[in-house]
Amino acid sequence: MRERWLLELTQIPTAAGKEQRVIAWITEFVRQRPGLTLETLASGNLLLRLSTDTHDASDSHRPLYLSAHMDHPGFVVERIVAPTLVEAAFRGGVRAEYFPGARVRFFDRSDAAHEGKVLEKAPSTEGGFDHWLIELDAPVNPAAHASHTLARGDIGRWLFPPGELRDGQIHTDTCDNLAALAAGLFAMDELAASAHTDPAPGADRGRGHASTPTMRLLLTRAEEIGFIGAIAACRAGSIPRSARVIVLENSRSFSDSPIGAGPIVRVGDRVSVFSPGLTAAVAACAESLSVQAKQRGGSWLWQRKLMPGGACEASVFCTFGFESTCVCLPLGNYHNMGDLDAVQAGTHARPPTLGREFVSLDDFHNLVDLLVACATRLDQSPSFAQRLETLWQSHKEVLDER
Repeated sequence: MRERWLLELTQIPTAAGKEQRVIAWITEFVRQRPGLTLETLASGNLLLRLSTDTHDASDSHRPLYLSAHMDHPGFVVERIVAPTLVEAAFRGGVRAEYFPGARVRFFDRSDAAHEGKVLEKAPSTEGGFDHWLIELDAPVNPAAHASHTLARGDIGRWLFPPGELRDGQIHTDTCDNLAALAAGLFAMDELAASAHTDPAPGADRGRGHASTPTMRLLLTRAEEIGFIGAIAACRAGSIPRSARVIVLENSRSFSDSPIGAGPIVRVGDRVSVFSPGLTAAVAACAESLSVQAKQRGGSWLWQRKLMPGGACEASVFCTFGFESTCVCLPLGNYHNMGDLDAVQAGTHARPPTLGREFVSLDDFHNLVDLLVACATRLDQSPSFAQRLETLWQSHKEVLDER
């Protein structure tokens, strides 16, 4: 069931500022679960909480926030130039080499599809975005009813075959960031279910007691054009200053951060290094899961990496003074760009091609496990400062051996 939902969610059309279809899916997901509540925040961000979570921002405890963005690079229609010609802005980071001749599918307000091919870049850069001219396969009628034809503000994305699960991976339109978002949703769902059972001694699982952090899920908008939703959340005070924030992401995989080797506790990105204490605490949770799996005769994989291929919301939260880190899924075909290493190096032998993004299903399931563990165990492992104090007390006398 979890993988079916993952496949469904990651095929929903979305773009920066145009996340309404994802929001509708999440709203229905929460409506079916009395253990969860959903609130719309300033600027259209969402906050998901456990129904048992009654704390407010004035509480002195240190709540744990997950954060995941709801958008993906995509087109937004700016104008209908002619019945078969559309000018669309592209919101997000995809190299210009991938556009000419690429196939695009637009979605009107009734969710009808309009397909076409990218011709060339248009001269306009209104809104700070590159604009592209797309030739449609069939004409649209601008005079038709607004809900039954393509219009300004409708979104488009690359045209791919339907998503699929194969060879232990999901290949789909939008792993970044809907796969990580799904992991957050499923972790919250699992915590909601456990909140109605007796917790293990000392765990107080999911009940928001001081001994275990209250976990909430912040869902942000417009990340792909500069972390706009995360900035809005910080500026509006949507997160209490005492909060710790774990950003959920999909990050471009490299040879030293392979797909299938487990979710990644990300120590930093190309902009900054994240909060070391929180990063270490998350890593300790991951290591405890790995040790437990070995004791049972199995394996539970995870990685700890810098991941400098891009930037994420953790740098935003750190900049605004929050203790923040990131966990991510190693991602193939980052932003749908195939053979990206060769394209960046200029060594590709053929025109760049677009492809579905993909992540490992085992990595995804392990990410859900890790998030649940963070909600229940984050404060159980001694901090590095505590370990240093223990070391000092145990061995300080050797300094007198002179």
